[in-house]
Amino acid sequence: MSLQGKTLFITGASRGIGREIALRAARDGANIVIAAKSAEPHAKLPGTIFSVAKEVEAAGGKALALQVDVRDDVAVRAALAQANEHFGGIDALINNAGAIKLTGVQHVELKRFDLMHQINTRAVLLCSQAALPYLKKSSGHILNLSPPLNLATKWFAQYSPYTVTKYGMSMLTLGMSEEFASYGISVNSLWPQTMIATAAIEFQLGSRESFKHARTPAIMADAASIILDSSGRGITGRLLIDEEILREHGITEFEHYRFAPDSSDVLMPDLFVG
Repeated sequence: MSLQGKTLFITGASRGIGREIALRAARDGANIVIAAKSAEPHAKLPGTIFSVAKEVEAAGGKALALQVDVRDDVAVRAALAQANEHFGGIDALINNAGAIKLTGVQHVELKRFDLMHQINTRAVLLCSQAALPYLKKSSGHILNLSPPLNLATKWFAQYSPYTVTKYGMSMLTLGMSEEFASYGISVNSLWPQTMIATAAIEFQLGSRESFKHARTPAIMADAASIILDSSGRGITGRLLIDEEILREHGITEFEHYRFAPDSSDVLMPDLFVG
């Protein structure tokens, strides 16, 4: 597999899974547009668009760091136009930026729900719409970091506001795969089988204690690489789990993805899985 010479526009790529996808593609020689809000270091969340740009170039890729708020339609369209001009095209849009608050309807603040809706569901629509003129030319990919549509009531009982915004992303995946079929564009979602050890999750949970039950973001990056390297809509309209797509391509050993390699603790399934 190789993404050499391909241009990937990744939202929320300053840390976590987005950063890992960027570095994985960079090792193949891809051009990476790091589109995120983090231009200045955060006290508790390491990584900026500029630090990741340096890492991308060190890994063998080319980088363009753009400070972008995915809620701002003018900024999003301008960033995609700049990326297209800089690299001469766009081959993939990875909608990785996300917001989370595991609170029920009774206690969620409306401004927090608005934030989740804007960064999760609305940003997928906005970024995909803005990227469409460029993806038509490349018959490219849209990859959304969103879950399977699991309708078990346990995923709605405690934090349905978050669930609604993530499922909205997945529903857009299914819709856009059909809507954009005539352009040769592939649209998929990708979600982890287990908890992924990222700074954002540590920040949400308040500690790293649960990371002994987690995998590293590398498994998501390897899964994303397989999807993005496919051609001719060979993979499209699917709400994929990282393990699932890796197994389909002959990868059945996952122990090296453990965050705590010496631990034998049971891995924790991610939200919406099972």
